Amino acid sequence: MQIDAVTLKDLSVFNGELNVFDLIDQTTSHLGAARLKQYLQRPPQDYNSLMDIQDAVKYWERHETEWDSAISNGTLVMLKDFFESSDGLHYKPSSWMFSIDAALQRIFNKNAYSLLQFSVFHLIDLAKGLQQILSIEDAHTPVLVQQARAVFETFLAHKASRELLTLDRQSPLRALMHAGYHGRRQLKKFVTTLFEQFANMDCWHAMAKAGKRLGFTMPEISRDEQVSLSAKGLFHPLLKQAVPYDIELGRDKHMLFLTGANMSGKSTLLRSLGLSALLAHIGMGVPAREYRISFLEGIITNMQVEDNIFKGESYFFAEVQRMKITAQKIQQSTRHLVLMDELFKGTNVHDAYECSKAVIQHLIRHRHNLLALSTHLYELYDELKQESGIAFRYCNTNIDTAGNYTFTYELKEGVSNDKIGFLVLQHEGILEILKANT
Repeated sequence: MQIDAVTLKDLSVFNGELNVFDLIDQTTSHLGAARLKQYLQRPPQDYNSLMDIQDAVKYWERHETEWDSAISNGTLVMLKDFFESSDGLHYKPSSWMFSIDAALQRIFNKNAYSLLQFSVFHLIDLAKGLQQILSIEDAHTPVLVQQARAVFETFLAHKASRELLTLDRQSPLRALMHAGYHGRRQLKKFVTTLFEQFANMDCWHAMAKAGKRLGFTMPEISRDEQVSLSAKGLFHPLLKQAVPYDIELGRDKHMLFLTGANMSGKSTLLRSLGLSALLAHIGMGVPAREYRISFLEGIITNMQVEDNIFKGESYFFAEVQRMKITAQKIQQSTRHLVLMDELFKGTNVHDAYECSKAVIQHLIRHRHNLLALSTHLYELYDELKQESGIAFRYCNTNIDTAGNYTFTYELKEGVSNDKIGFLVLQHEGILEILKANT
């Protein structure tokens, strides 16, 4: 799947005080966190790779509480330096000079010697932590987990690793130095691959743990020729009291035409669609009660376009450029989820109407893509109501005769012409402020 920086920003994946990455980052190491970030930026490019990752996450859903905490982030940081630096010991442990050399280091180079001893403690933690992970029994261990386990097994099968497994922090100093001496020289060649696989395991475990804690559901992902998305109880994961939505897009209705008043939940729904699709395509659970989606080639958003004063580009021109990128992408390949929030806000109502109508009428022909558009231009319904591929929905707002309004955030069938802009202006007392002392 392809996803660009604009879409990641529109969906608040990394940006903002509340963002998706921070929400789901249950990793225990910087290596696992980097791998999780990599997944979000560059999801798997083919269906089989995605299914392999999903299977690995399901594995850790079954064994979430068996993740060993002995391998801390500090362990990985210390051992990186340990394997890249010299211990300063010049004699083999079998030599009587080793004891003299170690003693001299302890007396005259106390800081370096203490660091060496501390690193050996972490080396022991690494070996025992990997042993704990390998002790997990599962009749259906997926292929990616098997590959990681094979790397761990190779590391632990080495004589230097077996020696580490016999030690702890109370072991005699000579035994610790002996293990550290051999460990540095004999295990270094395994470290790069070992850390790579540990990053994978940490990432998969984190996705499983986050999904469980957040009440997510593992999605069903298909390779059907006609793309589709079906969700029940879909919600936005960054909201504390999110209202769930039921929505379905596919062969009969592949475009969502969404209307409703300001603040009624339109943008939230679009972001929920985008985030759920992204999370499904990195192999983890999604914020919904039930969820099925076709494997997609990309997600494209047109939501928070920014102008560029340095290039002399207006907001409207920036919107047009983003729409051009969208058109090029869906022209080059199909199977995209396209999310558009209030198209052409940067121009007058008449231009926005004409531009939106023209774009929608062309977009609707791309039936092998899923499309969702929110707009205040409810008048477009008369132009589009004959299009069989459009599902017309609106976010409900209750407005009484006194002009009081409440948002239910419910998704209903049809089109809304609710207008609360002037009511909001009055409610905030702006006109009364401006009237004062005039």
